[in-house]
Amino acid sequence: MSKYTGILLLFALFGAPRFAAAQSQVIDEVAAVVGSNIILQSEIEMQYAQYLAQGNKANEDFKCYILQQQLTQKLLAQQAAIDSIEVGESEVDDNINSRLRYMSSQAGGQERLERFLNRSLLQYKEEMRPSVYEQLKANKMQQNIVADIDVTPLEVKRYFESLDKDSLPYFNTEVEVGELVVYPKLTREEKQQYRDRAEDLRKQVADGTDFATVARLYSQDPGSAPYGGDLGFNTRDGFVKEFSAVAFRLKPGELSPVFESEFGFHFLEVLERRGEEVRTRHILVQIKPTAASLERARKDIDSIHNLVVTNKLDFYTAATLHSDNKETKYNGGMLLNMENQQSRTTLIPADKLDAAVFTAIDTLQPGAYSRPAQFTDQTGKTGYRFTYLKSRTAPHQANLDQDFAKIKEAALQDKINRKLSEWFENRRQTTYIDINEAYYNCDDLKIWLKNKEGALAQQ
Repeated sequence: MSKYTGILLLFALFGAPRFAAAQSQVIDEVAAVVGSNIILQSEIEMQYAQYLAQGNKANEDFKCYILQQQLTQKLLAQQAAIDSIEVGESEVDDNINSRLRYMSSQAGGQERLERFLNRSLLQYKEEMRPSVYEQLKANKMQQNIVADIDVTPLEVKRYFESLDKDSLPYFNTEVEVGELVVYPKLTREEKQQYRDRAEDLRKQVADGTDFATVARLYSQDPGSAPYGGDLGFNTRDGFVKEFSAVAFRLKPGELSPVFESEFGFHFLEVLERRGEEVRTRHILVQIKPTAASLERARKDIDSIHNLVVTNKLDFYTAATLHSDNKETKYNGGMLLNMENQQSRTTLIPADKLDAAVFTAIDTLQPGAYSRPAQFTDQTGKTGYRFTYLKSRTAPHQANLDQDFAKIKEAALQDKINRKLSEWFENRRQTTYIDINEAYYNCDDLKIWLKNKEGALAQQ
């Protein structure tokens, strides 16, 4: 049921915390049996409690959908065990850490998240581990099932011809856009005032002033300053390389020297070490561009722009060599459609563009460039950029000539869905499945209940 997709993605990211109030009201009975595995009613109630905690209205049908997802996961995980598909402890740790970082950012920090969960993140992490382990095994199993599936051009054509011509999608204006960004680069002398400020704050801490108090008052990291600079537990991949190099070299209780990263000047303290994870807190002093550094950046981008518009340097090479936007420079400066990241398509609906980018390309003809202009990015950094309009596609109904890549993606997904449906149907036929009669009226579970009266073989 598509209306629940967003909520299920939320569960997939978060896992479900155990709510004491919900637990006290639930008798922990079996909701379903899948082969040798059971799904407890308390598991359903926990996920339903989080559904309500997100501000959704009470809807008992959602429990049906939760159970349907659990049944699917159990089947996949059970087959993964038979096929000896393994998931390493590091994979589980990385997945949990990623979830907790996201949850902390959504909750407004680690302390607020722990209050919401009514437990420490360390405790919650251990509670999540079995569920995450099973999810990862199920995901690997599903990937194995469809790993070799592809579609030929002929299959794409047949898929398109099978569609109802009266219901073909209508695509609005789409564009392919590139950008070349130059940020101001300060000299060592220009940076010195910011390093001195960080050194002064470090001295205050080293002389006995409470680290958390200094962080709350003076750190310029908005994500951690309200929490005394605490960044929680992270692996090496959770930090920029300069931060990781310092954090994983220190022992708990040690204060680092001041060091520089792309965010500014920091110093940090290691609070705890746990295997390949470290819990740190830090204080950041951001580097602000000077008038002189901005003027140098303007001259640099004007020079690059002149080379490109006079065809002395092609845009893709210029972006790869000179752009400071790490997200686009290795893609020849081209922006990707962030709503369709899996396909890595450069075709972007015009109404999904950043307002400033849309304004820059609105009057351009394909193949043309905007003038360099000053801008401020989402992190607050000021720089200069110019924009390239590679193509603009007029609104149209889907057709093979203009939309082959989109139609191929849809054809591939259709083939994958049919393969998965066939796999699940076979497993349902050969796996013992028993569902609590309280769920017999669930539309989501009709396909799981249809063989209820038959004799199902034990796997």
